[in-house]
Amino acid sequence: MTKQTQHTASVKAAGRKRQWHLIDATDLVLGRLASVAAVLLRGKHYPDYTPHVDCGDYVVIINAEKVHLTGRNKAADKTYYHHTGYPGGIKGITAQKILEGSHPQRVVHKAIQRMISRNKLGNVQMAKLFVYAGQQHKHEAQKPVKFDVAGMNPKNSKRS
Repeated sequence: MTKQTQHTASVKAAGRKRQWHLIDATDLVLGRLASVAAVLLRGKHYPDYTPHVDCGDYVVIINAEKVHLTGRNKAADKTYYHHTGYPGGIKGITAQKILEGSHPQRVVHKAIQRMISRNKLGNVQMAKLFVYAGQQHKHEAQKPVKFDVAGMNPKNSKRS
C-alpha cells in the first residue's frame, strides 16, 4: 500500500494577476454592496484564497451618492462617531448628513473598511478600493470590468 501525502497550496501575492472591477452603486443596498466589495478586495472569490496573503482585486465604485440604506429611519439613526482627542471631544454625524454633504462616498468607504481586517494586510487591501460619488472616475486606462451586484440577488438593489 502506498502512502498518500496531502499538502495545502499557499498562494504567493507576487504571481497573482489582479483584475479591476467596476461597480455602479446606483440603487444598491449599502450593506450588500459593501460585503460584495469586501469579498473582491480580500480575494475570497478565488478557489486558491489564502487568508494571510493579499490576493484580492482592485474595486472601483461609482455613484456612491445614490446608495440606499434599508429600514425606515436608518439614514437618520445611523451615526458615525469619532473623537477629536480632547476631553469630551466625541463627535457624531448621521449617515443622512454625510450622504447629503460634500463627501457622500465616505459612507460606502466606511462600510467596506469595517468588513476588512484591521491590520497591515487590511490597509494594503483597502488601498485597492476607489470610491467616487459621481459617474466620473480616473481608472479607464485599467479597463475595469463591470461587476453586476444587482443581478446577483434581487435583494441587492432597492428599486422603487
